[in-house]
Amino acid sequence: MNAWLPVLAVLTPMLLALLLIWRKTRKLAKTLAPWAALPALAAVFLAPLDASGWIELPGILLGLRFGLDATGRSFLLLAALLWTLAGIAARANHRDDEHQTAMWAAWLAAMAGNLWLILAQDMIGFYAGFALMSFAGYVLVIHARSLEAYRAGRVYLVMALLGEAALLAGLLLLVSTTGSSALPLAQTAGNAGVLTSLLLFIGLGVKAGVLGLHLWLPLAHPVAPTPASAVLSGVMIKAGVLGWMRLLPMEDAHWPVLGLIAMGLGLGAALLAIALGLVQRNPKTVLAYSSISQMGYLTLGLGAAWLHPPAWPALSAAMVFYALHHGLAKGALFLGVAAIPVHGPARRLALVLQALPALALAGLPWTSGAWAKGGLKEALATLASPWPDLLGVLLLLAAVGTSMLMTRLLLLQARATVPHRPGMRLPWLLAVLVSLGLGMLASLEAAQPTLEELLPGLLPVLLGAALAFAVLRHWPSLTRGQQPAIPPGDVLTLLLPPIRRGTRWLYSASAWFDRPRKSHSGSGRPFPALDWIDATLRRPTLAGLLLPSILLLFLLLAKAGD
Repeated sequence: MNAWLPVLAVLTPMLLALLLIWRKTRKLAKTLAPWAALPALAAVFLAPLDASGWIELPGILLGLRFGLDATGRSFLLLAALLWTLAGIAARANHRDDEHQTAMWAAWLAAMAGNLWLILAQDMIGFYAGFALMSFAGYVLVIHARSLEAYRAGRVYLVMALLGEAALLAGLLLLVSTTGSSALPLAQTAGNAGVLTSLLLFIGLGVKAGVLGLHLWLPLAHPVAPTPASAVLSGVMIKAGVLGWMRLLPMEDAHWPVLGLIAMGLGLGAALLAIALGLVQRNPKTVLAYSSISQMGYLTLGLGAAWLHPPAWPALSAAMVFYALHHGLAKGALFLGVAAIPVHGPARRLALVLQALPALALAGLPWTSGAWAKGGLKEALATLASPWPDLLGVLLLLAAVGTSMLMTRLLLLQARATVPHRPGMRLPWLLAVLVSLGLGMLASLEAAQPTLEELLPGLLPVLLGAALAFAVLRHWPSLTRGQQPAIPPGDVLTLLLPPIRRGTRWLYSASAWFDRPRKSHSGSGRPFPALDWIDATLRRPTLAGLLLPSILLLFLLLAKAGD
């Protein structure tokens, strides 16, 4: 029976989403929706980790496998906890929302996709869950139905489609060269392996917020509902990291060029996102740039594995714990944006509690952040010289910057006048306690550091806080006005003008080709057959079936080639 818990974990939010369709069962579905991740939490502790206990469903699609491994257990624990806590907050936040039904439908669909990709032990299941989560997340982003929400939704959707295309191409190439869709996928070598890894890195990197592919994050978080932001940043972007760990070749692939690119992007995100976040005036935007910076550490670990494959076992363990730490701390911080009261003595206590997960992200000793960053540094120390020394200096600068960014966040929240919802206070407090509990558990299992070992972790936090206060005091423009010095989306503001010019040029060119002109045999358009093909392809039914038909054709050709 326990072997079926992973299947039940995925089916529960799907079935609740279906119950929203009928008016008679809609109220029941909304009541149960915040608790839809509880079967996944049960699977964390009860589902077997042995592959012999996994469930196989060969009659669905091309064969689905559901199961839990050691890596998936940590990601499933994070997802189950955060979806439940954010779901309780969503119930309070959307109690009087006119779009409540649409929100819960998107919420349950995104949850089902997220849990499916974690529990899938086959390529098709992983991709189906990943796609379901991505497109349901779009509905969460545009929930406010404002101009800003629709703009952020367009950017999110375009980036998601580009990522899905790269991910699908990489998976099809991988399956065509290995001949299997079961996870773990067989490794590929040579040019095909490099191309596959690059496609998968890009496709999954969109979700993970890799530098250059991060444009949707700072736009989506300010407009999305606060509970949705908590799961977007705390859980859903970790899907990209899990995909890297499961789909990319690590132990046998020594690709120094890809490794250097990934390490450069990771370090760039860790440092540049801090600078971009410091000039923002919306707490949720600051947290979005903080997520980009923190995900840079995980991108760095991936690049280090490509550069030095023997370090992968230590790096993978460090990356899993880092993802768990960041997800819990960031989920608590996002929920705290809408849970801190505006006035009264409770406000000061709430700000102190909000500072606890912020200090964990900054890496204060004895917190989960300190153990996560320490484990990552130990794994990176196995690289050849001069990488350990160079990374030590750069990561120290990133730690100082993270402390500055968290100080900026707390100061913005101290001045905020946005009314809070009392029902969100309990899930926020629970999220803070869970984040603290992770650090305490790590402290109990690890050797206690001496005073000399504590100072290197304490100094960046103190230095970052002091620098933040000094910068904000002598740079008053950062605390005044409504428009930040660098708008959210940063690079997108530079790319939009040439994109618009190119779009206008393409429109003009298409209008020229569309002009009626005389044919050799008379008047009218010269190629009526093309008009018929165009009209046929525009039919919704045919257009909807075209892409699945092409994919099925490729799969049949690949099968015939075997």
